[in-house]
Amino acid sequence: MLKQISIYAENKKGAMQNITKILLDNEINIWGSVTNDSAEYGIVRMVVSDAELACRALNENGYLCRSVNVIGVEVADEVGMLNKLLVSIQEGNINVDYLYLSFNRRSGMPVMVFHSEEPREVENVLKQKGYTVL
Repeated sequence: MLKQISIYAENKKGAMQNITKILLDNEINIWGSVTNDSAEYGIVRMVVSDAELACRALNENGYLCRSVNVIGVEVADEVGMLNKLLVSIQEGNINVDYLYLSFNRRSGMPVMVFHSEEPREVENVLKQKGYTVL
């Protein structure tokens, strides 16, 4: 199971660069990321090389940050693969809160990152269907 950090940041010029600088200063690598914004604040979700250190460093620099478990699933880079994956999850009667794309640097394969309130069930269903779960 992967750890993802969620960072609550003011929607202003330079915010992302400040976050990435804090991660750089702590030698933390970003493996995947998605940003959702609103008028005043945004949520930056990242899978990083050291979630615990990242949250601690960001908190020390005034950011609200928390970590949660997410599922990473390696998929083929072909038309319809995401739909096939989502059908497998739906057949398991599991809700996905959100998802985003990353990639496995070792294999070069795309990785779908999922958040669900039932991460162990997602993991079990997908392993039973033959998917590679990271």
